[in-house]
Amino acid sequence: MDDTGGFETLPRLPANHVPLSPISFLARAARVYGRRVAVIHGARRFTYAEMFARCRRLASALRRAGIGPGETVAVLAPNIPEMLEAHYGVPMTGAVLCTINIRLDAGTIAFILRHSGARVFLVDCEWAEVAKAALAEVPEAPLVIGIADPEARGGGEIGAMDYEAFLATGEPDAPFRTPEDEWEAIALSYTSGTTGDPKGVVTHHRGAYLNACGNALAFELTPRSVYLWTLPMFHCNGWTYTWAVTLVGGTHVCLRRVEPAAIFNAIAEHAVTHMCAAPVVLTMLIHAPEEQRRRFGHVVRVATGGAAPPSAVIAKMEAMGFAVTHLYGLTECYGPATICLWQPGLDEMPLEERAAFMARQGVSHPMLEEATVLDPATLAPVPADGRTLGEVMLRGNTVMKGYLRNPAATDAAFAGGWFHTGDLGVLHPDGYIEVKDRAKDIVISGGENISSLEVEEVLYAHPKIMEAAVVAQPDEKWGEVPHAFVTPAPGAGDLTEAEVIAWCRERMAHFKAPKRVTFGPLPKTSTGKIQKFELRQRLRGQA
Repeated sequence: MDDTGGFETLPRLPANHVPLSPISFLARAARVYGRRVAVIHGARRFTYAEMFARCRRLASALRRAGIGPGETVAVLAPNIPEMLEAHYGVPMTGAVLCTINIRLDAGTIAFILRHSGARVFLVDCEWAEVAKAALAEVPEAPLVIGIADPEARGGGEIGAMDYEAFLATGEPDAPFRTPEDEWEAIALSYTSGTTGDPKGVVTHHRGAYLNACGNALAFELTPRSVYLWTLPMFHCNGWTYTWAVTLVGGTHVCLRRVEPAAIFNAIAEHAVTHMCAAPVVLTMLIHAPEEQRRRFGHVVRVATGGAAPPSAVIAKMEAMGFAVTHLYGLTECYGPATICLWQPGLDEMPLEERAAFMARQGVSHPMLEEATVLDPATLAPVPADGRTLGEVMLRGNTVMKGYLRNPAATDAAFAGGWFHTGDLGVLHPDGYIEVKDRAKDIVISGGENISSLEVEEVLYAHPKIMEAAVVAQPDEKWGEVPHAFVTPAPGAGDLTEAEVIAWCRERMAHFKAPKRVTFGPLPKTSTGKIQKFELRQRLRGQA
């Protein structure tokens, strides 16, 4: 007998080891829930059996077009069934799915097509013109397939073939490829690129599988779940809910445009149980005109991420019948990395106190190994006192492979054996993380650190304020001071700078209160995040 007692001599076989891949979720759903409606989009309905066949057709058609393992297929489309199908059909060939933000300009789309080496480009016809402009800047143009969605508003023709005609070239029962190694790339997502060219985040089958399982577990998805696509599928592959909902055999309700009336109608018509959204979408629902609202007799679970939703937003959503769960994550970790989990006694807390707790970023996602707050210089843990500032860092199987063709950025992100998020936070005595700011968003005034999120929390509590963002404004005396950008609530009447500043000074240390206030709409990304870098640029332009 060897020194291991024979344990290491036991074989790894096809019977006891299968590489993890979310492709398996669809194959299982087709077997178990084949007659269940998998996808709803306008008048269209697909069962899981039909969805499986369509995805196999897509994989077969891509192979016939010469697409094989390791090659890139790009998609420019909103939340439509074809985008969902690409999340299965593309990896079924061993290829890598690159979902592109529909709000990008032609130059950025062209950069992504070139950098990713996309061989096929699926384009929703509503974005035909920007896609054509991007393709004009790509020396080796990919095969372009146009998607004609009946729900589209305008657009034009594009591509060598229509999507449905392309599917017809494939076989519905064709064999499909599963990864030989679960470390194989499954998707490529590009960061916003606010300080230069966007970085290509490469994720793998193992991470996608595990993060989807974690989502299903943490968000309590079941076969009865009806999931509304208010979160873009192009954003971190829809936080992997493209795969998680299928895992449990739930129903995907596609939503081409994130508009209050469409959201309320879908919830009422399809008995939606779950949805994900940036805080700006929650704000949109809270301030929707009465004629756009519809009543529904059940609670809708909402997971939100991005900037922490102010406690006032959480409280107002709950009053409308939504139960809010706060998540935190990045493209580099498949979307959610932490979750503000329920604790015994939470439901009995006063509403304000409960909402304040729920605004924390929480504890590690079920399939993430560890999320904590470390001193960025020494990598030593910060005290769990809820006050000492450090950098939020992650490690585990649901962290990216790295940045495509960017070894320097990859090395910097993984320095010291942790993924460095660039977010500053504190660790509470109960182990919950609270993000205080992006490192670049902290306002340093007279040597004091001011959390822009803390100031925004106070601003959002004002009854006349719908949205707010705080950034640093250069100041000769203090170095920097907080400057608030505010969007008044509809029908709020007059709202003055003096009123806003006085409101803040009554509720926080005076040095933290904004010194200036600018009123108007706030610039946002396609996922609803406020673009603070643009606000900083505006202030520099005024200097």
